[in-house]
Amino acid sequence: MGAGNNLSSAGESGKPRIDKLIALAGNPNVGKSTIFNALTGLHQHTGNWPGKTVSAAEGNFSTAKFSYTLADIPGTYSLLAHSKEEAVARDFICFGREDENIAPPDATIVVCDATCLQRSLNLALQVMELCPRTLVCVNLMDEAARRNIKIDLASLERELGVPVVGTSVRDKKSLKRLTRRLDELCELPEPPVPRKLRYIAPIERAVSIAEPLIKERLAETGSALPARWLALRLIDEDAALRGELERRLGEDFFTEEIQAVIYTAREYLKEHDITAETLKDRIVSCILLNGEEVCDEAVRDFGGGAVSKADKILTSKLLGYPVMLLMLTVIFWLTISGANYPSQLLSTALFWLGDRLGEFMDYLNAPEWLSGILVDGAYRVLAWVVAVMLPPMAIFFPLFTILEDLGYLPRVAYNLDRPFCKCNACGKQSLTMCMGFGCNAAGIVGCRIIDSKRERLIAMLTNVFVPCNGRLPILLTLISLFFVGAERMGFVSGLLSAVLLTAFIVLGVLMTFLVSKILSLTILKGEPSSFTLELPPFRKPQFGKILVRSLLDRTVFVLGRAAAVSAPAGAVIWLLANVSIGGGTLLSYITDFLNPLGVLLGMDGAILTAFILGIPANEIVLPLVAMNYMQQGGLSEIQSAQMFELFVQNGWTAVTALCVIVFTLMHFPCATSLLTIRKEAGGKWAALAFVIPTLCGMVLCALIAGAARLFGI
Repeated sequence: MGAGNNLSSAGESGKPRIDKLIALAGNPNVGKSTIFNALTGLHQHTGNWPGKTVSAAEGNFSTAKFSYTLADIPGTYSLLAHSKEEAVARDFICFGREDENIAPPDATIVVCDATCLQRSLNLALQVMELCPRTLVCVNLMDEAARRNIKIDLASLERELGVPVVGTSVRDKKSLKRLTRRLDELCELPEPPVPRKLRYIAPIERAVSIAEPLIKERLAETGSALPARWLALRLIDEDAALRGELERRLGEDFFTEEIQAVIYTAREYLKEHDITAETLKDRIVSCILLNGEEVCDEAVRDFGGGAVSKADKILTSKLLGYPVMLLMLTVIFWLTISGANYPSQLLSTALFWLGDRLGEFMDYLNAPEWLSGILVDGAYRVLAWVVAVMLPPMAIFFPLFTILEDLGYLPRVAYNLDRPFCKCNACGKQSLTMCMGFGCNAAGIVGCRIIDSKRERLIAMLTNVFVPCNGRLPILLTLISLFFVGAERMGFVSGLLSAVLLTAFIVLGVLMTFLVSKILSLTILKGEPSSFTLELPPFRKPQFGKILVRSLLDRTVFVLGRAAAVSAPAGAVIWLLANVSIGGGTLLSYITDFLNPLGVLLGMDGAILTAFILGIPANEIVLPLVAMNYMQQGGLSEIQSAQMFELFVQNGWTAVTALCVIVFTLMHFPCATSLLTIRKEAGGKWAALAFVIPTLCGMVLCALIAGAARLFGI
């Protein structure tokens, strides 16, 4: 069985090593991807919440005996294919790589969580039934010891009938034991005989009806799939697996004889009151009982209690939400307080460099229009974006990643699951919403973890209500200028800014709930689906990896994306501001045209123009407003106090600032997010993603402006 028959490079003994394809399976959040990284040297993101891995990632490593290709398949709780992750994991173990006909892995490593072994064994038992050459890796043994959980690995190995090894990722010796046991497993001439899953008598009898004929048919096709396992899957009417079998083994696999015995087995189950609707539940119950029997022999839990006490606070109805808001406020306060001074320094340095670039263009006698496009347009807009975005991101992303590594974000998802279900949406939407804080496009891609197409579309269409890192600087700047006071910088003003920012973000979350509910009652009707959300144990953050991941994978990525769109946008904006027709610039004509609508919404034409021109990158909205007011062809460095005076001189009040903040929270997504939605769901849904938040923002701004006029504010 397997794909490994090719000779590879020589090992230490001088003998050629044989390539082996190994599947790495496990529940979400058991340290599977971390083991993958430790063995292969690749750096896959290992966020401490479920559902992050949605496709098989491969890496290579070698021992003295074999060269291995390790495939990190999606984290899943079962192989019964309730979800896309389960189907991908099952199909890889059954058939191997997509581009090969029938090449299942040579062996499978199942990573289990030592702190909750029984739940992990449910998957291990299913994998063992499908792939006898299985190695069970009981990970997080150090955490189990801290929680006073004792696991008898020798007893566990006897009960399961396959090799078992205990590991802790921080213990390199345990990883060496893992690779040594893997070598031993792959060297065996015949696979082990694993513990047989026992089902209730009617199911066992139904399987025995279909198994002999299916075994004969598998032998004819040369497939190594276990006949007993396949018989039960076909009796259970697994349509997705049947389609995959037809694709891999040929449509003629399902002969009339096979279809007849499957029908006979189903009829037998109906005679014993087991219908198609109840069969899967009976199968799951049997698997759970088998796992419980194994754990009764091998696991002794003497009770730790520390984590459960913390979860009683963090996930309680009374304290869960206040703690969540307090945590968010603290992160924003640290971001605001830490980013002000570096942003000022960076702005001064970059605009000074811009002046030197302008002088250099003059020295070269470059045409004025070329200097304007490159320096006053592209460079200065880019400089503004970098100065405004880089310091907050360099603080916000590491802090957010610490919460992720610590294991707090699944608690946030747990708290938000109830309101999302009340909106007839999926609780997993809370996870994709959290991803949107960094980048809405990333949150939209993350919606792949939602199985239901209806719920996935709801999550995509509402992700923009969470302010991404491009919109946070606009919110921070306007809060500090109009509601805290630009002249007051310090502990109190920073804390007040953080509190107000958290309040506006809560408004965005409430709009997410409202719009999700409206969508689920109208164009996307349906009932919420259930899903399993694991609350992992709290873990000590690995600060070195956090810095690398948050600064390189996130900060540099988001900044690079913003820079890629802001520089060309700056050039276009310079042209609009400098090309005159009939005594006015193109920018002024656009501004005058939009002014009546802007006034109705509590803003003006210059602000609406900035939002429209800022569709490539939200970060450039405020500099565009300032450039329009100053009637300059390009951006220049402007301090907070100067910006406040400029805005006030052009009619801004606290109401104007409030309307701009609300419209920043609720308007069309950036170009990258729209293109992502188009790629993920289609053009129609991208158009709706543009219209829905924009209408919400316009209605709310019109109400705020109307109320202000009514009360004479």
